[in-house]
Amino acid sequence: MSKSRPTGSGDALPAVIDPDDAGGRVSRAILDFVSHIPASRVDNHAQPEAEARRLANRAAQRAALTAGSLALPPGPLGWLTVLPELLAIWKIQAQLVSDIAAAYGRHAELGREQMLWCLFRHTTAQAFRDVAIRMGDRLLFRRLSHGMIERIAKQVGVKLSRRALGEGLSRWMPVIGALGVGAYAYYDTGQVAATTIAMMKQGFGTADEGDAAEPAATPRKPSATKHVVARLVRRRGKSDTE
Repeated sequence: MSKSRPTGSGDALPAVIDPDDAGGRVSRAILDFVSHIPASRVDNHAQPEAEARRLANRAAQRAALTAGSLALPPGPLGWLTVLPELLAIWKIQAQLVSDIAAAYGRHAELGREQMLWCLFRHTTAQAFRDVAIRMGDRLLFRRLSHGMIERIAKQVGVKLSRRALGEGLSRWMPVIGALGVGAYAYYDTGQVAATTIAMMKQGFGTADEGDAAEPAATPRKPSATKHVVARLVRRRGKSDTE
């Protein structure tokens, strides 16, 4: 009778994970995450942009260290750290957004729409096309319904989960995988900081119904009534001269 050969960690194969199912878990985590705006201990700064960049550099280093350490477990254990890794990085990045807003003296104006924008717009800009409109140099954010936020979270969740699951293959080589995941977390946190600083510098507010219905950049076409009136005026002018 043959004995079954024990399977070591090096012989194990990665579990098959459905990206759509993983995306659903990530999107639910996003919905829970953006419902809370972190408090900040940063004071209104005389040079807010310089302070924001200092905060961004420190947060990027923390994110890289956190992501790299979570990526170290080899084999199947590495897959189990994907969602905890995302949550840990989001926590660092959300605190960064909160601190940058406080440095600019605008922490009280942060809402879930602004937090979503700063954390995830660079991930998939297409999902955010209806979130804000430009009015001059300012960004005006629409008040999003729960359904709209769910739709955005789902699109972001699918994009992030597919990237994270792709990175998961590198977790079978712990040291190399940790370096790569840490480097991406550093870069990603820098993108969050850049989006937040740009939003603070140009100014932001909330769009009311009138602003949302008539974006400043949308030209109006002449109505058919105006064309008819102009034609009648021209005919009347010709008849008067004759």
